[in-house]
Amino acid sequence: MNESNKKQTGQNDYLWDRSGEPDAEILGLERVLEEFRATNLVPPAFPRIESAPQRSSWWSAIAANSWAPRFAAATLTLAAIAVALLLSFGEPTPAPASNSWSVELNAAPSENSSAAANLPKRKSRLQVGEALETDRVSVASIAVADIGRLELEPSTRLRLLQSTDGRKRVALDRGTIRAAIWAPPGEFVMDTPSAVAVDLGCMYTLHVDEFGGGLLRTTLGWVGFGSHGRESFIPAGAAAATYAQTGPGLPYFEDASDAFRSAVSQFDSANEPSAQRTVALQIILRTARRRDALTLWHLLARVSDSDRPAVYDQLATLVPPPPGATRQGILHLDRGMLDSWWTALDLGDIALWRHFEQSWPSPGIGHESQPK
Repeated sequence: MNESNKKQTGQNDYLWDRSGEPDAEILGLERVLEEFRATNLVPPAFPRIESAPQRSSWWSAIAANSWAPRFAAATLTLAAIAVALLLSFGEPTPAPASNSWSVELNAAPSENSSAAANLPKRKSRLQVGEALETDRVSVASIAVADIGRLELEPSTRLRLLQSTDGRKRVALDRGTIRAAIWAPPGEFVMDTPSAVAVDLGCMYTLHVDEFGGGLLRTTLGWVGFGSHGRESFIPAGAAAATYAQTGPGLPYFEDASDAFRSAVSQFDSANEPSAQRTVALQIILRTARRRDALTLWHLLARVSDSDRPAVYDQLATLVPPPPGATRQGILHLDRGMLDSWWTALDLGDIALWRHFEQSWPSPGIGHESQPK
């Protein structure tokens, strides 16, 4: 890639020849993938991505998305690093999926805990149907077959539900997990008591509290979050809460104003209809930036028929609806028109979600089994 192309993509020299100043996010991804680094191979030229049939469409979709300006450079940089590392492995024949995953338990980083300091490292395997639980002074690292890695923080409980070719599924009952997944979109699924997170090529953190609610934050790619017909799409730089009774809340970019984020939380937690919900909606519409079209798009399906025109008008002001998406159709929640408007937001290809949505075993997209 020539110098002008480097400048157009916003990458520094470290990405190409390791001569520039590395970005903190790039270093973090390198640490996650360190154990998979090829030692005797020279990474191929970046354009070789076109010759990787199993990954090219996924990474091409990521590269084609013009995500919001503040996160675009960092996201594309991380995606390029991941591609380079993956391609450096060559094109091996996929191994059969294993019914057990490698686990390493370690002491949680703590300067004041002598118990944590004395905790020995232990390696084991997690079988399908088994649970792994970390205590207050331990963390765990799990190799997700050959498609990624999970990092469990203290006081976290995870169950392995499925590990087959094309589908890896776990249940996070409580605690916090950091996931780095480089599988094709939709292959890795994480259940929670209130929603299901479907990986669409990304890195994210998911927390579940003792009541079954939680928070999902995406740092690379995007995640589909669903429960009983309610859907939230969370791109890089965004987050969404999930609630024990109602499922996924409204996604929002984390750099939104305090007033906007507070109103989103109030809207999600308020009863419908209520004065609190009405006030929260007014604040959301009044303080929304163009970038916050992400939240307004989701609002269309979560407000009353009487409130929907106001949401439509504000969203249309921020991002005009594409050709073929009519006001009447949007107000009647025509899914094809809504999906085309999502595409106009340049936040990811919703067709990925629709494709894997059809393969889920039940319309509820809920917990497959309860914790033991």
